[in-house]
Amino acid sequence: MQPELRHLRYLLAVAEHANFTRAAEELRIAQPTLSQQIKQLEKALGVLLLDRTGRTVRLTDAGEAYAGYARRALQDLAAGERAVLDVHDLSRGRLRLAATPTFTAYLTGPLVAAFHGRHPGITVEVRELTQDHIETELLADRLDLGVAFQGGHLPGIEATALFDETLGLVVGPGHPFAGRTEPVPAEELNHHQLALLSQDFATRRHIDAYVTEHGVRPRIAVEANAVGALTEIVRHTALATVLPDAVTRDHPHLSPVPLSPALPSRGVTMLRRAAGYRSAAARAFGGLAARWAEDQVRAEPGEGQPIG
Repeated sequence: MQPELRHLRYLLAVAEHANFTRAAEELRIAQPTLSQQIKQLEKALGVLLLDRTGRTVRLTDAGEAYAGYARRALQDLAAGERAVLDVHDLSRGRLRLAATPTFTAYLTGPLVAAFHGRHPGITVEVRELTQDHIETELLADRLDLGVAFQGGHLPGIEATALFDETLGLVVGPGHPFAGRTEPVPAEELNHHQLALLSQDFATRRHIDAYVTEHGVRPRIAVEANAVGALTEIVRHTALATVLPDAVTRDHPHLSPVPLSPALPSRGVTMLRRAAGYRSAAARAFGGLAARWAEDQVRAEPGEGQPIG
């Protein structure tokens, strides 16, 4: 018997769940059928792929080696199927995009809207993920593109620089700093309460590095896992937050306040899997994002440019 694609999918599902019953439920087949199919694969290869002796099922050494090739084979097959369906005139197709949370607040929407206006036949799937998760999903071929930050990336991830993002203090109408134009010394943060993104996010790690460097110890009154929640909290309280300056453009009730010294800017990049198939939709979206970034660089400070 020659191994078939279903055998590869079955093996990887059992390996992921470490359990035949849960794998069978995900695959929507009977558990005895799944066990039989795995045994057929093992017989065809002449080795045991799964260790069934413990409380959980795990791959043997031979199974680990084979599973790596199985994953790559299924990824390549999926890429081949997308290549066949890819229409270069962009009349139809699919784009799988992810961005870290701060970009959802000011960048993802305008970019996707501009892309949809040009290519309404392309279905766009948008996800909000942490940067680590974006890179993992790209390598697993579950995303086409990701918008994240410069820095150390996982092997196999290719990054293209887009623009530099600046961050600052953001307050609502009820905060003492509202309307202030002169920079706030960093040490003044010790006397104010903040609402920040949770520590899972790159933006929070960037802020934590800043306060540590400058010996500041503000009280963190609220932690949130969504930028939208932060902007509403700041709008209705006397709490301040730290967000990209661009977030305030579409929120007239929020005021950006400069800090002294300023928070370091961050390089924004477009991420993709280096060895992966790049669809016409992914190439078109990458080009649109690059042109928008060039427009921002040419714009006068403080002037946002429409996405052209």
